[in-house]
Amino acid sequence: MKAVSARVTRGIHAGSIINCADNTGAKKLKVISVMGYKGRRRRMDSAGVGDVVVCSVVEGDVKMRKQVVKAVIVRQRKEYRRLSGIRVKFEDNAAVIIDDTGKPKGTQVKGPVAKEAVERFSSIGKIASIVI
Repeated sequence: MKAVSARVTRGIHAGSIINCADNTGAKKLKVISVMGYKGRRRRMDSAGVGDVVVCSVVEGDVKMRKQVVKAVIVRQRKEYRRLSGIRVKFEDNAAVIIDDTGKPKGTQVKGPVAKEAVERFSSIGKIASIVI
């Protein structure tokens, strides 16, 4: 995984309900854990834009519900600062479901995608409609 150019503030915790921004059939995801998170005892996992999270599908198609999937955070409500000094925040928290190799399962992404997520996962940028 490539390093992200911005210092992303981690605004999504374990237990958060986030939107699914692709067309896999899932609508809402519940964050179970964050891949690669090493924390202190009793501290909750936290993730930001571009991080890989393990989620459970809470709402969506009958085939997708109750499945455990990996996803990449593409939008977060908590603002973060880019190196240029600009601060970025989105309307909602959203993620794109990926497979074990890091390729997205869906064929299109709804809504904008953060540049930091595309830097780390270029295949998400190929199917995104807009990158901010």
